[in-house]
Amino acid sequence: MTKHSCNGPCIRLVTAAIAFAVLISVNAADAQIKSGYHVAKKIMVGGEGSWDYLAFDAQTDRLFVSHSDRVVVINTNSDKVVGEILKLDGIHGMAIANEYGRGFVSNGTSSTVSVVDMKTLKVVNNIPVGQKPDAILYDAFSHRVFVFNGRSNDASVIDAKNGTVISTLALGGKPEFSVTDRKGRIFVNLEDKNEIVGFDATTLKILARWPLKPGEEPTGLAIDVEHHRLFSVCKNKLMFVLDSDNGAVIATLPIGAKVDGCIFDPGTGLVFSSNGEGTITVIREESPSKFSVLETVATQPGAKTITLDPVTHTLYLPTAEFGPTPAPTPGSPAPKPPILPNTFVVLKVTK
Repeated sequence: MTKHSCNGPCIRLVTAAIAFAVLISVNAADAQIKSGYHVAKKIMVGGEGSWDYLAFDAQTDRLFVSHSDRVVVINTNSDKVVGEILKLDGIHGMAIANEYGRGFVSNGTSSTVSVVDMKTLKVVNNIPVGQKPDAILYDAFSHRVFVFNGRSNDASVIDAKNGTVISTLALGGKPEFSVTDRKGRIFVNLEDKNEIVGFDATTLKILARWPLKPGEEPTGLAIDVEHHRLFSVCKNKLMFVLDSDNGAVIATLPIGAKVDGCIFDPGTGLVFSSNGEGTITVIREESPSKFSVLETVATQPGAKTITLDPVTHTLYLPTAEFGPTPAPTPGSPAPKPPILPNTFVVLKVTK
């Protein structure tokens, strides 16, 4: 039997084969870790004016989108506008208390909260609150609505059943978005103080103040209730991951520019930062102590706020098209581009 030795060409062939196999393996791994999210559809709404928060009601599969002087209601099964909540005054956000059949809308211009009958979509009452209410949250644990007032730096606390203000909590800074841990604690970003404040939903006692250094102007806030993690996004393109029990910073991650919103999907372990530059930064929770940037998904400029259907894992972001930015003037040194009429849409972002 003749023995064959592996000479130079043979070694080179084996080496090339191994390198090719490694390359295929790496590419396959990269493909597996991509989220696959993309803009699948633009739900046309039209009309004029600006927008802010939007809320998804899982019980009715309806999306409630703030738009100038109204809330636009979209059925997410048909992707059609099915109603409007009218006669609002500088709307910012909406909180839904399904157990009472009521919605609560924050009106920044009139400093009121409109109480809405969720069956008829009619405003049944207007409640005076603090100055320039912005973010709004319903906490099922305490059966209270928390209205975060940007100009008076406090939170108006509303009894969801009776529709009355029962207290006002001084926060010591300008509040932005808030979340509940569903067990009696509320957390809110303070935009001008670069910190998160935590307080008891029942006693209204301030429990903690956690700095977000070197974060600047925190806006969106999300929570992983199961693993006790908070996700705070800042205007200087950083996301902070904190332990909601003690405020320890677990991770700091890069995100896109002009961020305003953030959402966590417990079904996928993904965190989404909605960046007004026209992107979503996708963060993966590999474990409660390890987080990494998965990818950046292109959306559309102006898509800065976000919400989630936790069953289908679909993301929704409102935006519109803009005209050319006007030249600066002494009275308006940093002008914003005009919103083009009838271009308002809700982006449907899916896998």
